[in-house]
Amino acid sequence: MNRNSASLTAATPLLDYHQPALKTLIAQKRWLALDEYHRIGSIYDFVRNEIRFGYNEDDTLPASRVLADGIGQCNTKATLFMALLRAAGIPCRFHGFTIDKALQKGAITGLAYALAPRSIIHSWVEIQLAGRWINLEGFILDSAYLGSLQRMFPDEAAFCGFGAATPNLQAPGVQWQGTDTYIQKEGINSDLGVFADPDSFYAIYGANLSGLKRWLYRRIIRHWMNRKVAHIRSGSLHSAPPQEAH
Repeated sequence: MNRNSASLTAATPLLDYHQPALKTLIAQKRWLALDEYHRIGSIYDFVRNEIRFGYNEDDTLPASRVLADGIGQCNTKATLFMALLRAAGIPCRFHGFTIDKALQKGAITGLAYALAPRSIIHSWVEIQLAGRWINLEGFILDSAYLGSLQRMFPDEAAFCGFGAATPNLQAPGVQWQGTDTYIQKEGINSDLGVFADPDSFYAIYGANLSGLKRWLYRRIIRHWMNRKVAHIRSGSLHSAPPQEAH
């Protein structure tokens, strides 16, 4: 492995795959016994479905904390996904963006939506496989949550809201098949570039909230948001008209 590839499998403070909980998980899942294609797919499916869509207290949590929380959104799931990939010997990097907050409307309402910045920090993970880079974003929404959205909006194609921004809600292409996967791409409004790891990105761009807004989010608002997400996943939330993807 060359020096550049080695840096793309290295641990960092956020990609803390040497923590016991991550090492135990990797051993239990027997990911290292799989070939690269199926190793990536199995890790992808774990992060997508066993770490359910939800809101952690901060974007800059280490992977071990995201695993302990058992929930995550784009940025925190990306951190966990990268840590597990690197522990399994898969080179990967971080691509940062911002998304329009309209993408979150429905999953976030009321005061939570009002406090959210117009442009929200977003990311996906890029993996190296067979000499090419593949963009992976489709792990953000777990199957149960996405399935509930599809039932709520059965006639929608282009869709923006409830944590999704896709040209085809009913067939968004989120399954691992060795190609790019996306579920929020259509909400992106700026490209912040590629970074070797999330640590480097957050050192420059920080997190989405600060000050009083951050305190309110961590202590109160995110719990409201997670209850709303749970209601959506269970199918107990009435639908509202979505905005078209842009």
